[in-house]
Amino acid sequence: MPTLDPMQENTLTLAWYAVYTRHQHEKNVARVLESKGLEVFLPLYTAIHRWKDRNKRLLLPLFPCYLFVRNPQELWQPILSTPGVHSVVGFSKRPATIPWVELEAIRRLVGSDLGAEPHPFLVCGARVRLRAGPLQGIEGLLLRKKTIWKLVVSIEMLQRAVAVEVDASIVEPVSAPKPQSVAGFCPIQVPLAS
Repeated sequence: MPTLDPMQENTLTLAWYAVYTRHQHEKNVARVLESKGLEVFLPLYTAIHRWKDRNKRLLLPLFPCYLFVRNPQELWQPILSTPGVHSVVGFSKRPATIPWVELEAIRRLVGSDLGAEPHPFLVCGARVRLRAGPLQGIEGLLLRKKTIWKLVVSIEMLQRAVAVEVDASIVEPVSAPKPQSVAGFCPIQVPLAS
């Protein structure tokens, strides 16, 4: 895996959190949180919706009802008081951080010319890494749909995933331990007190 430059190392120290929003409020919430001085990441993808009289190209959230925010001072009241915000995703009444590597992989997928799209979260499957191309080094699960191979990159805590078509010749297996279920451990949305 490539080494990180000092700028990337700094981004690893600042935690990212998932914010759960009301349905179809992601873009407005992102705009308001940015105006409050917070760093926001709202991954979008292009979809074509067809109506009787026309086709329209729309930018839709890759993870409906979720966006990501960096909150270095962990002041939750400005976030929770934003119209359209339901809660911050967490465990045991504490906000849970999103691993930087997962968000960076999503950022690279969205920024590439390969058509990223939402995909159901996969629990089983072969863990693979791309060894060439614009997404070199990204790890995910390999999925085959007829003759098309797709790489699925997941945000495990949200149980959401994104799929992108890949050439099977640039995929290499990654040996990783199989996920184990832990009794009583499941993602929940936790409204946080100030």
